[in-house]
Amino acid sequence: MPNPVIAPLLDLSHQLGREERHLAILGEGNTSARVSDTTFVVKASGSNLATLAAKAVTECRFDGLVPALDAKQMTDAEVDEALLAARVDTKARKPSVEAMFHGWLLTLPGVNFVGHTHPIAVNGILCTARHTKVFATKRMCPDEIVCCGGEFVVVPYVDPGLKLAQAIRRAVTAFIKRTARSPRVILLENHGLIALGGTPQAVLAATLMAVKAAETFTRATTLGSPRFLSAATVARIAGRPDEHYREKVLGLR
Repeated sequence: MPNPVIAPLLDLSHQLGREERHLAILGEGNTSARVSDTTFVVKASGSNLATLAAKAVTECRFDGLVPALDAKQMTDAEVDEALLAARVDTKARKPSVEAMFHGWLLTLPGVNFVGHTHPIAVNGILCTARHTKVFATKRMCPDEIVCCGGEFVVVPYVDPGLKLAQAIRRAVTAFIKRTARSPRVILLENHGLIALGGTPQAVLAATLMAVKAAETFTRATTLGSPRFLSAATVARIAGRPDEHYREKVLGLR
Protein backbone atom coordinates (compact mmCIF):
# COMPACT_ATOMS: atom_id res chain seq x y z
CA MET A 1 0.00 0.00 0.00
CA PRO A 2 1.24 3.55 -0.71
CA ASN A 3 2.59 5.44 2.28
CA PRO A 4 -0.27 7.72 3.46
CA VAL A 5 2.02 10.52 4.65
CA ILE A 6 3.81 11.00 1.32
CA ALA A 7 1.05 13.06 -0.37
CA PRO A 8 0.65 15.57 2.52
CA LEU A 9 4.44 15.76 2.90
CA LEU A 10 4.89 16.56 -0.79
CA ASP A 11 2.17 19.21 -0.63
CA LEU A 12 3.79 20.80 2.43
CA SER A 13 7.17 20.75 0.67
CA HIS A 14 5.76 22.41 -2.44
CA GLN A 15 4.05 25.08 -0.33
CA LEU A 16 7.28 25.84 1.52
CA GLY A 17 9.25 25.83 -1.72
CA ARG A 18 7.10 28.36 -3.59
CA GLU A 19 9.51 30.87 -5.09
CA GLU A 20 7.48 33.96 -4.24
CA ARG A 21 7.52 33.06 -0.54
CA HIS A 22 11.31 33.37 -0.33
CA LEU A 23 11.61 30.49 2.13
CA ALA A 24 14.03 28.26 0.23
CA ILE A 25 15.76 28.04 -3.16
CA LEU A 26 17.73 25.33 -4.95
CA GLY A 27 18.41 22.51 -2.47
CA GLU A 28 17.71 24.56 0.65
CA GLY A 29 15.48 23.28 3.41
CA ASN A 30 13.94 19.88 4.10
CA THR A 31 10.75 18.29 5.36
CA SER A 32 9.82 15.12 7.19
CA ALA A 33 6.84 13.18 8.53
CA ARG A 34 6.31 10.37 11.02
CA VAL A 35 5.16 7.13 9.44
CA SER A 36 4.97 4.96 12.56
CA ASP A 37 6.68 4.45 15.89
CA THR A 38 9.64 2.96 14.04
CA THR A 39 10.05 4.95 10.82
CA PHE A 40 9.76 8.40 9.29
CA VAL A 41 10.17 9.88 5.81
CA VAL A 42 12.46 12.78 4.99
CA LYS A 43 13.51 14.74 1.93
CA ALA A 44 16.51 13.19 0.18
CA SER A 45 19.80 15.07 -0.01
CA GLY A 46 20.08 17.57 -2.85
CA SER A 47 16.41 17.61 -3.81
CA ASN A 48 14.30 20.75 -4.20
CA LEU A 49 11.29 21.52 -1.98
CA ALA A 50 9.35 23.22 -4.76
CA THR A 51 9.59 20.23 -7.09
CA LEU A 52 9.96 17.42 -4.56
CA ALA A 53 8.73 14.08 -5.93
CA ALA A 54 7.96 10.84 -4.11
CA LYS A 55 11.16 9.27 -5.44
CA ALA A 56 13.14 11.98 -3.61
CA VAL A 57 11.63 11.09 -0.23
CA THR A 58 13.43 8.45 1.83
CA GLU A 59 11.97 6.34 4.63
CA CYS A 60 14.34 5.93 7.58
CA ARG A 61 14.34 4.02 10.84
CA PHE A 62 14.34 6.10 14.00
CA ASP A 63 16.68 3.64 15.70
CA GLY A 64 19.13 4.08 12.84
CA LEU A 65 19.61 7.80 13.48
CA VAL A 66 18.26 9.02 16.83
CA PRO A 67 20.74 7.00 18.96
CA ALA A 68 23.59 8.63 17.00
CA LEU A 69 22.85 11.88 18.84
CA ASP A 70 24.43 10.31 21.92
CA ALA A 71 27.77 9.94 20.12
CA LYS A 72 30.50 12.26 21.37
CA GLN A 73 31.77 12.65 17.83
CA MET A 74 31.43 11.14 14.39
CA THR A 75 33.45 11.76 11.24
CA ASP A 76 31.68 12.96 8.11
CA ALA A 77 32.17 9.49 6.66
CA GLU A 78 30.56 7.89 9.72
CA VAL A 79 27.59 10.25 9.47
CA ASP A 80 27.15 9.30 5.82
CA GLU A 81 27.29 5.62 6.76
CA ALA A 82 24.64 6.13 9.44
CA LEU A 83 22.37 7.98 7.02
CA LEU A 84 22.65 5.23 4.43
CA ALA A 85 22.23 2.44 6.98
CA ALA A 86 19.06 4.05 8.38
CA ARG A 87 17.22 3.68 5.05
CA VAL A 88 14.38 1.16 4.99
CA ASP A 89 15.00 0.62 1.27
CA THR A 90 18.72 0.30 0.52
CA LYS A 91 18.04 1.52 -3.04
CA ALA A 92 16.49 4.77 -1.84
CA ARG A 93 18.39 8.03 -2.12
CA LYS A 94 20.57 9.21 0.78
CA PRO A 95 18.49 11.22 3.25
CA SER A 96 19.41 14.80 4.01
CA VAL A 97 22.21 15.17 6.55
CA GLU A 98 19.63 17.05 8.65
CA ALA A 99 17.55 13.85 8.89
CA MET A 100 19.23 13.44 12.27
CA PHE A 101 17.40 16.35 13.85
CA HIS A 102 14.21 15.54 11.95
CA GLY A 103 14.22 12.05 13.40
CA TRP A 104 14.61 13.31 16.97
CA LEU A 105 11.99 16.06 16.64
CA LEU A 106 9.47 13.55 15.30
CA THR A 107 9.78 11.59 18.55
CA LEU A 108 8.33 14.54 20.51
CA PRO A 109 4.70 14.23 21.66
CA GLY A 110 2.25 15.57 19.11
CA VAL A 111 4.86 16.16 16.41
CA ASN A 112 4.06 14.39 13.13
CA PHE A 113 5.48 16.85 10.57
CA VAL A 114 8.58 19.04 10.46
CA GLY A 115 9.50 21.75 7.96
CA HIS A 116 12.91 23.42 7.82
CA THR A 117 13.41 26.52 5.66
CA HIS A 118 15.77 29.47 5.23
CA PRO A 119 13.39 32.49 5.09
CA ILE A 120 15.04 35.74 4.04
CA ALA A 121 12.96 37.82 6.45
CA VAL A 122 13.82 35.60 9.41
CA ASN A 123 17.49 35.20 8.52
CA GLY A 124 17.80 38.96 8.31
CA ILE A 125 17.23 38.93 12.08
CA LEU A 126 19.12 35.71 12.84
CA CYS A 127 22.24 37.14 11.19
CA THR A 128 22.35 40.07 13.62
CA ALA A 129 24.12 40.09 16.96
CA ARG A 130 21.51 42.04 18.94
CA HIS A 131 18.00 41.24 17.70
CA THR A 132 17.64 37.45 17.73
CA LYS A 133 16.89 37.02 21.44
CA VAL A 134 14.31 39.82 21.49
CA PHE A 135 12.57 38.49 18.37
CA ALA A 136 12.50 35.00 19.89
CA THR A 137 11.09 35.95 23.27
CA LYS A 138 8.76 38.89 22.56
CA ARG A 139 5.44 38.96 20.74
CA MET A 140 3.85 41.82 18.81
CA CYS A 141 0.54 40.41 17.47
CA PRO A 142 -2.02 37.86 18.75
CA ASP A 143 -1.93 35.54 15.73
CA GLU A 144 1.80 35.08 16.17
CA ILE A 145 1.01 33.54 19.56
CA VAL A 146 -1.75 31.36 18.13
CA CYS A 147 0.36 29.96 15.28
CA CYS A 148 3.88 30.05 16.72
CA GLY A 149 3.48 29.87 20.50
CA GLY A 150 4.59 32.31 23.15
CA GLU A 151 8.26 32.17 22.23
CA PHE A 152 10.75 30.55 19.88
CA VAL A 153 13.63 28.25 20.74
CA VAL A 154 17.01 29.69 19.68
CA VAL A 155 19.99 27.51 18.72
CA PRO A 156 23.42 29.15 18.30
CA TYR A 157 25.10 28.51 14.95
CA VAL A 158 26.45 24.99 14.46
CA ASP A 159 27.36 23.34 11.15
CA PRO A 160 24.60 21.06 9.77
CA GLY A 161 24.90 17.39 10.74
CA LEU A 162 25.36 15.59 14.02
CA LYS A 163 26.51 18.63 16.01
CA LEU A 164 23.48 20.65 14.92
CA ALA A 165 21.12 17.80 15.81
CA GLN A 166 22.71 17.59 19.25
CA ALA A 167 22.48 21.37 19.75
CA ILE A 168 18.80 21.32 18.78
CA ARG A 169 18.12 18.49 21.20
CA ARG A 170 19.78 20.40 24.05
CA ALA A 171 17.90 23.62 23.36
CA VAL A 172 14.52 21.96 22.85
CA THR A 173 14.92 19.72 25.89
CA ALA A 174 15.65 22.79 28.03
CA PHE A 175 12.61 24.57 26.57
CA ILE A 176 10.32 21.62 27.32
CA LYS A 177 11.69 21.33 30.85
CA ARG A 178 11.00 25.04 31.44
CA THR A 179 7.61 25.34 29.72
CA ALA A 180 6.20 21.76 29.86
CA ARG A 181 5.37 21.84 26.14
CA SER A 182 7.04 21.27 22.79
CA PRO A 183 7.98 24.37 20.78
CA ARG A 184 6.32 25.22 17.49
CA VAL A 185 9.26 27.10 16.01
CA ILE A 186 13.02 26.74 16.39
CA LEU A 187 15.37 29.46 15.18
CA LEU A 188 18.86 28.50 14.01
CA GLU A 189 21.24 31.46 14.15
CA ASN A 190 22.80 32.32 10.76
CA HIS A 191 20.87 29.42 9.23
CA GLY A 192 17.09 29.29 9.27
CA LEU A 193 13.85 28.16 10.85
CA ILE A 194 12.30 24.84 11.85
CA ALA A 195 8.53 24.53 12.32
CA LEU A 196 6.97 21.44 13.87
CA GLY A 197 3.43 20.29 14.51
CA GLY A 198 0.84 17.60 14.39
CA THR A 199 -0.33 18.47 10.88
CA PRO A 200 1.16 19.90 7.67
CA GLN A 201 -1.17 22.89 8.15
CA ALA A 202 0.37 23.60 11.54
CA VAL A 203 3.90 23.54 10.10
CA LEU A 204 2.99 25.80 7.18
CA ALA A 205 1.06 28.23 9.41
CA ALA A 206 3.91 28.49 11.93
CA THR A 207 6.41 29.10 9.14
CA LEU A 208 4.38 31.77 7.36
CA MET A 209 3.40 33.50 10.61
CA ALA A 210 7.02 33.51 11.81
CA VAL A 211 7.99 35.19 8.53
CA LYS A 212 5.22 37.77 8.94
CA ALA A 213 6.38 38.37 12.53
CA ALA A 214 9.95 38.85 11.31
CA GLU A 215 8.85 41.38 8.71
CA THR A 216 6.77 43.25 11.31
CA PHE A 217 9.62 43.19 13.82
CA THR A 218 12.11 44.50 11.27
CA ARG A 219 9.82 47.34 10.18
CA ALA A 220 8.93 48.29 13.76
CA THR A 221 12.59 48.26 14.76
CA THR A 222 13.51 50.39 11.76
CA LEU A 223 10.79 52.94 12.48
CA GLY A 224 11.49 53.26 16.19
CA SER A 225 11.00 51.34 19.43
CA PRO A 226 8.76 48.27 18.93
CA ARG A 227 5.77 47.97 21.26
CA PHE A 228 5.59 44.37 22.50
CA LEU A 229 2.65 42.62 24.12
CA SER A 230 3.05 42.09 27.86
CA ALA A 231 3.84 38.64 29.24
CA ALA A 232 0.38 38.59 30.86
CA THR A 233 -1.28 39.31 27.52
CA VAL A 234 0.72 36.59 25.78
CA ALA A 235 -0.26 34.07 28.45
CA ARG A 236 -3.91 35.12 28.28
CA ILE A 237 -4.10 34.78 24.50
CA ALA A 238 -2.29 31.44 24.57
CA GLY A 239 -4.86 30.11 27.05
CA ARG A 240 -8.07 31.49 25.55
CA PRO A 241 -10.64 28.76 24.72
CA ASP A 242 -11.78 30.59 21.57
CA GLU A 243 -8.23 30.63 20.27
CA HIS A 244 -7.90 26.91 20.98
CA TYR A 245 -11.09 26.32 19.03
CA ARG A 246 -9.77 28.40 16.13
CA GLU A 247 -6.54 26.42 16.16
CA LYS A 248 -8.51 23.20 15.79
CA VAL A 249 -10.62 24.58 12.94
CA LEU A 250 -7.47 25.74 11.15
CA GLY A 251 -5.81 22.36 11.63
CA LEU A 252 -3.15 23.73 13.95
CA ARG A 253 -3.88 21.20 16.70
